[in-house]
Amino acid sequence: MLICREEVFALTKKLVQTNSVVNLGGEIEMSQVVHNWIKKLSYFKENPSFVRYQQTIDDDIERYNVIAFVKGTKEPSDKTVLLMGHMDTVGIEDFNHLETHACNPDALMNALKSESLPAIVTEHLESGEYLFGRGTLDMKSGVASNLYLLKYYSEHPERLKGNLVVITECDEEDGSRGILSALKELIALREEYGFDYIGAVNADFVTPRFDGDENRYIYKGTVGKLLPSFFITGEEVHVGTCFDGIDPNFIAAELTKQISYNPDLCNEAYGEVTVPPVSLKQTDLKPTYTVQTALSAFVYYNFFVHSWSPQDVLVKLKEQAEIAFENALNEFKRKYEQYCKLSNQPVRDITWKPRVYIYEELVALLTEEHGETYINHMKKFKDGLMEVKDLDTRMFAARVVEEACKWMSDQQPVIILFYSSLYSPRIEVTGKDENEQNLLRALDEAIKCVQPAYEHPIVTKNFFPYIADASFMALSDDEEEIDAVMNNNPGWGTKHFVNYDDIRAINVPVINIGPYGYDGHKQYERTEIKFSHEIVPNLTHEVIQRLLN
Repeated sequence: MLICREEVFALTKKLVQTNSVVNLGGEIEMSQVVHNWIKKLSYFKENPSFVRYQQTIDDDIERYNVIAFVKGTKEPSDKTVLLMGHMDTVGIEDFNHLETHACNPDALMNALKSESLPAIVTEHLESGEYLFGRGTLDMKSGVASNLYLLKYYSEHPERLKGNLVVITECDEEDGSRGILSALKELIALREEYGFDYIGAVNADFVTPRFDGDENRYIYKGTVGKLLPSFFITGEEVHVGTCFDGIDPNFIAAELTKQISYNPDLCNEAYGEVTVPPVSLKQTDLKPTYTVQTALSAFVYYNFFVHSWSPQDVLVKLKEQAEIAFENALNEFKRKYEQYCKLSNQPVRDITWKPRVYIYEELVALLTEEHGETYINHMKKFKDGLMEVKDLDTRMFAARVVEEACKWMSDQQPVIILFYSSLYSPRIEVTGKDENEQNLLRALDEAIKCVQPAYEHPIVTKNFFPYIADASFMALSDDEEEIDAVMNNNPGWGTKHFVNYDDIRAINVPVINIGPYGYDGHKQYERTEIKFSHEIVPNLTHEVIQRLLN
């Protein structure tokens, strides 16, 4: 076993003390801290070209990845293992009056002693076995583990039969521009040094799956994440005659009722089940207050997948949207008839019908109807929309769909289904090729080696259950399935683009060995010191040794 606990603990605190909330500028300082720490190591003083400071590509703001590698001298070999971890964090507003202590673990833990805390938080605080603070769990303990191993192998290249590349990337918490940019550098390193990437280890955090869960999980592969979005038009009406039209918010509410928390939309694979989708935003698009109902509404949902492709999800959600639309119209009709009875008014026929289009279908319909005139108009519209500041990828896509809907000859209420943000691909690591078999075997052997030194069960599962940069190390979807993402994102090629060919070019199986703790992204974020700062580096070390040897 490596004697690493105190060093990883100290390095974690050093990293946490640098505020690196995503998109707010601290990521630059964080990358400089990591870069300077690596450059001071003797190995990198002798080999300065082995550490790279890479600015992200096609990014809206300035930030950097740090990529460093050690070439082993035990035996000549091109085999290369990748370690990866992100240095950015979510915001610190949830710390409330303790916000100034969020990135200072010692001050925070001292201040927490005077707070009224949940019982389990008090227990962990008083135990001395947990480190509190923003990023301690997600995921600066993981980054510290990776950096420790980089230092260890830089001091002992004779124990490395092959090569080790450590990627410390920015912007995992927003658009994964860090790892998507790093792929370019990994391809360049392979061309320059002949690296043969055979396996990757991500160091994102793990946490109990339920109350009383004592397992510490290692994940093989990762869940996929989509953001299916819906643009909904109604029929605008003055509120004084509300039944003469239909509010798109009414349809949107029924859509959320149908989709959010729906177990039928959980994806099971290899005995593991995703959580169901849930709404992340629901709004109408009225710019100001009026006494008329809105023209349109916009809603999007988080959607996790294990085995379903992006095309599968579109098919399933189109069906759900049709059900929701039908339910909304039936409920509207029921309430309208009840109102007419109360007010002694005649009942008119409700003629609206459920209409749902996938964005690709809408484009085909309008192109057939209007030809090049429509295509050219939409290109100019998107180019102009790119000049609008503070318009994120999701709202950009909604505005494109809104403009397209104006070209529909039938202006009856409609739902348009599309993707409006990044697709984080699902990864299955099942042993389907030699690299996967070797990685799974190395992991099993590493757990058997380290488990006796730790009192809680170390258990493997198939899919890391949260969004992670590990998604961009390989593709389980084929080209046709990825086309469904590109063809149904209205911002594709302008506001949003991912080079999936870069992912295919790396195509390395990935597992997740990361710090254990509680309340990631929450006020009482904390990491268990023994597992995170001692067991994780040793597990990762054993995997590296077994993969390369």
